[in-house]
Amino acid sequence: MTSQPPSIYRGRLAPSPTGYLHVGHASTFWTAYERARDAGGTLVMRMEDLDPDRSRAEYAEAALEDLRWLGIDWHEGPDAGGLYAPYEQSRRQAIYLDAWCKLLRGGFIYPCRCSRKDMEAALSAPHEQDLLDDEPVYPGTCRSSDFAASEIHEPGNFNWRFRVPDGDAIEFVDLNLGPQRFIAGRDFGDFVVRRRDGVPSYQLACVADDAAMKITEVVRGEDLLKSTARQILLNRALCFANPNWFHCRLTVDRNGRRLAKRHDALSLRALRQRDVTPTQILSGELP
Repeated sequence: MTSQPPSIYRGRLAPSPTGYLHVGHASTFWTAYERARDAGGTLVMRMEDLDPDRSRAEYAEAALEDLRWLGIDWHEGPDAGGLYAPYEQSRRQAIYLDAWCKLLRGGFIYPCRCSRKDMEAALSAPHEQDLLDDEPVYPGTCRSSDFAASEIHEPGNFNWRFRVPDGDAIEFVDLNLGPQRFIAGRDFGDFVVRRRDGVPSYQLACVADDAAMKITEVVRGEDLLKSTARQILLNRALCFANPNWFHCRLTVDRNGRRLAKRHDALSLRALRQRDVTPTQILSGELP
């Protein structure tokens, strides 16, 4: 752990320990590291281990080790401590429940009785899925649910969805990709914020943690642009300030396909075992 710098800039690294990190992660996390370093700011390591079925301690440990080996350093995190601990999402459930309560009181969410299969896209960040697109547009099956928020005191055995303002344009300027514009209800629909098994969605946990940890800039892959639109709506509903956004171009393989954790040969762990250097990985000059 290095000393806290004086800058108000606060960035974060947010790996999901559902597999070994690959060269695409390395590029994005290196960009996040460089931007925090160049701003003289603080870099936070947050382990996004929400998925109880896929998250593994060995992957979390490998992520910390591989990113250190790559040359990335951070000021706060699971292995470094900090004012906003704990830095593992699996230990931050009270924060997500509080956010859910605020959304409920504000009338922004409703219970959804759709099946688990319908919900399976809601937990992970879209870039962790095998789908080419992220969470599909919800058809509104349960949107007209008749319930009294004043009579509900806990989430119960329901999935909960955020009711998007149909037709509203969600616009933001990405610091890397420029102006972005998505139409609620067309480009994305009512999205899950909490599953019936008590696990908050990626969208809700990300927003709650970025606000609680006072993150000023989010650096991540361009496959999360629609997630940014959703998170802007959540920030608005929760009265959180939006951070700045910087979305990186995705790293693709030789066939033009984006990388995923199933590409074991391009994992940082496998490349290290082949004596590939950090410089080769970051320059894209792999043997």
